[in-house]
Amino acid sequence: MTETTDKSEAPKRRAKAPAVTGSLREVAYDAIKQKIISCELRPGEVLNEAALSAALDIGRTPVHQAIDRLVTDGLIDVMPRKGIMVKPVTLDEILNIIEARLVNESYCARRAAAHADASDVARLLANLEATWVAAKERAIDKMMLLDRQFHGYLSGISRNDILVDILGNLHDRSARLWFISLRANEQHVRVCEQHAAIVEGIRQYDPDAAEKAIRKHIEAFRENLTLQL
Repeated sequence: MTETTDKSEAPKRRAKAPAVTGSLREVAYDAIKQKIISCELRPGEVLNEAALSAALDIGRTPVHQAIDRLVTDGLIDVMPRKGIMVKPVTLDEILNIIEARLVNESYCARRAAAHADASDVARLLANLEATWVAAKERAIDKMMLLDRQFHGYLSGISRNDILVDILGNLHDRSARLWFISLRANEQHVRVCEQHAAIVEGIRQYDPDAAEKAIRKHIEAFRENLTLQL
């Protein structure tokens, strides 16, 4: 009986190991990505896997796997014979990201206006209300999170998983620019007004209005960012 029990338990222990590793990889990925997006890890900063592993209290293997994924995301660069660093932000890259957002988010807004239901609109309105509060308090970190959430809601409402993935990467790569864009005090209010126009287009199930509003929002972001750089 003892021999039978040992054999039945061994496969169970082996089956659990990948889930733990996968979970740690996701934790490391989310943590490092958030540090990059919030500019805690600055553009151009050289990274050390051992230091990141110690800071996150996560093993080297999950951290290495997370870094590989962030390289694919375009947030980390590999320097031959030198190591890794947070990908620097260049004006050309900024303009390319914004151009890609204009194309993809315009389509996303049209789909959102066509597919949104009452619960989707309610989530957008709740996010908008919270963003107004954060804007009045000049809580930039909170505004950044709410903006990311807002655009995440929009891509989800499109009911297109591929579009969600594409826009998720574009938003992650442009989120680092928020602290520059929000230097102008009036920008906080403008963002809320622009989000309100997008929500109204979706609430009215008007694809043309939703597309027009989101294009205005992204173009205003590009104009303000260009002035700040």
